Amino acid sequence: MTDAVYTQPDDRKAKRNVAILVIAQALLGAQMPMIFTVGGLAGQSLAPNPCLATLAISAIVLVSMLSANPMSWIMQRFGRRAGFWTGTLGGTIGAVVAAYGLSQASFPIFIAGSAFTGMYMSAQGFYRFAAADTASESFRPKAISYVMAGGLAAAIIGPQLVKATVDVSVVPFLGVYAAIIVLNVVGSLLFLALDIPKPPKPSVDAPRGRTVWEMLTTPTIAVAIIVAMVSYALMNLVMTSTPLAVVGCGFEKTTAADIVSAHVLAMYIPSFFTGHLIARFGTRKIMATGLTILAAAGVVALQGVDLENFFIALVLLGIGWNFGFIGATTMLAGAHEAHERGRIQGMNDMIVFGGVTVASLASGGLMNCSGGSPQDGWMAVNLAMVPFLALAGAALIWLVMRPSED
Repeated sequence: MTDAVYTQPDDRKAKRNVAILVIAQALLGAQMPMIFTVGGLAGQSLAPNPCLATLAISAIVLVSMLSANPMSWIMQRFGRRAGFWTGTLGGTIGAVVAAYGLSQASFPIFIAGSAFTGMYMSAQGFYRFAAADTASESFRPKAISYVMAGGLAAAIIGPQLVKATVDVSVVPFLGVYAAIIVLNVVGSLLFLALDIPKPPKPSVDAPRGRTVWEMLTTPTIAVAIIVAMVSYALMNLVMTSTPLAVVGCGFEKTTAADIVSAHVLAMYIPSFFTGHLIARFGTRKIMATGLTILAAAGVVALQGVDLENFFIALVLLGIGWNFGFIGATTMLAGAHEAHERGRIQGMNDMIVFGGVTVASLASGGLMNCSGGSPQDGWMAVNLAMVPFLALAGAALIWLVMRPSED
């Protein structure tokens, strides 16, 4: 129940912690598909320029990037629970401020609230690392995968809450943010049951471990970060634009919510077996499969803007993200020691969400300011995937061609 002295991994404890983190991913994590479903639409209704429609989403991922290192330090110094509570506090404040911004029809206030939500998004990113903290080497990929699978429930809960709350207030989308406040307050209680010990404070003569630069230049770590960044950034690039594209092509807001729901389901359903696939085939093959599926998503999206194109492309996008991101996370988790995690995990998420920030900023501009129609914008968004998939693929091929000891 309390942060204790660091001990060797015990899978009974790990399984208990995984169960708690799965529930947290399901309940607290529901706020992210909720925000990604309505954030761009709410921003579009408030923004002085349609090119800024996704600025709220960009603010979330920017603050998530900036929070990664401080959040990692908090968890290293005070324990995972303290970091996760910090995240839910940010999520609560963010929803309150964003709701106030909506009530006042103030775009700057709405953006400020979204920025606070980035603290929650940053903390949520560490659920997967927390799952690995007390797990044995053999259970580690499964623990990470199971926690990510908690997003399956979030994919159901979030969009359904959007449908139930989007029209409860005369102020558009206000009810959605009220529901997010409740999720954060209730979900924060889960972490009382979390039992993940802190790493001990190193003694004066204890090994200091590698510097951040030494870890970043380790081939396995470098490639894991690149693939994680590309997988997450491209998923965010396309997903952020999807509600705008769907509504812009003449479909209903509820249809956009259904497509986002299908996408998030596809992100997390594979998690029930991704860990097993990694254990059988290895991280590199699963990461390569993920990048290939992401490319297939872009190909389908470029074929047209019929409803089936949106659904199939977004489902493939979710599966590709799952394989690429979980594979990269597993590779990174096995490439550093416990006393190094405060440095490299925070740096990893800062780099990953730095890429996501750029993607979300680009998403609104590409969607609304490329060509003269929503169809043109949607094509531009999907074409933008090409160079980044090439980068990640080249990095993975380079790693595979190196000697096995790297």
